Amino acid sequence: MRKLGNQENKVSRLQEQLSAAEVVIVGAGAGLSASAGFDYTGERFSRYFQDFGDKYGFDDMYSGGFYPYQTLEEYWAYWSRYIWINRYQNPPKPVYNALLELMQEKKYFVLTTNVDHQFQRAGFDKERLFYTQGDYGLCQCSKPCHNLTYDNEEQVRKMIEAQGFAVDGKGQLTLPQGVRPAMSIPTELVPYCPRCGKTLTMNLRADDTFVEDAGWQTASERYTAFLREAQHQRTLFLELGTGYNTPAIIKYSFWRMVSRRPKAFYACINLGEAYAPAELGAKSVCINGDVGEVLKTLADGEHV
Repeated sequence: MRKLGNQENKVSRLQEQLSAAEVVIVGAGAGLSASAGFDYTGERFSRYFQDFGDKYGFDDMYSGGFYPYQTLEEYWAYWSRYIWINRYQNPPKPVYNALLELMQEKKYFVLTTNVDHQFQRAGFDKERLFYTQGDYGLCQCSKPCHNLTYDNEEQVRKMIEAQGFAVDGKGQLTLPQGVRPAMSIPTELVPYCPRCGKTLTMNLRADDTFVEDAGWQTASERYTAFLREAQHQRTLFLELGTGYNTPAIIKYSFWRMVSRRPKAFYACINLGEAYAPAELGAKSVCINGDVGEVLKTLADGEHV
């Protein structure tokens, strides 16, 4: 029999825990979407944002999102592209699909700081999802004057098309040959709050103006109820690609619950940031690797 290496032993241990778990609670961060191909730099940035990068001197989408554009028309030209490719397109790699395959026979819930909606696009049950930090697909009043959010797909598509882009039958954003995209949208497409008239903004948690609408509140209640019902069951807390930007939401809360629950186990898959406190001891396994590759190995059952 071939002797397994340390990494393979860890994956095998996770496979055993996954198989034995009555409940799986997934905590997902940006590393999961990055593994699925949602890169904010490199070729993907160049394809959709090189004109903005050349004009303003940034080379990644994140920096462009914080740039102080002079007009709302230019601001929304940038953000409409950003929203479309990160919310309304499927990722290049089927990492979310591999995760869903692993969850098919499990009682699961997903807590995520990601705002790209890719869990639902992959087919996860929306009643088992809690997007804590918002959704690229929703807008809110920038003030805000009320606690409602608004679907933005139709508005964003109009902004995209006004810049010269086309959207194919699969939702992919393309630029017809010979077309140079506009870097602003028509003034009439700038979105405003229907109640107070202030500009709309994305429903993303950045400060205390973030709107926790009825959908957010319902998802929070479902997650709390799920945790309560699972407290005496054999539970796998599976953390995927979560860093230290907002560790209290997933990472620290998972550590705390695993330490308190006799039947709980913590697993972390993260490229370069796989860590668990020593206090968890044998109740944890940390795998330093690409999330998608490890999930594929688990789905294929190579170490069972």
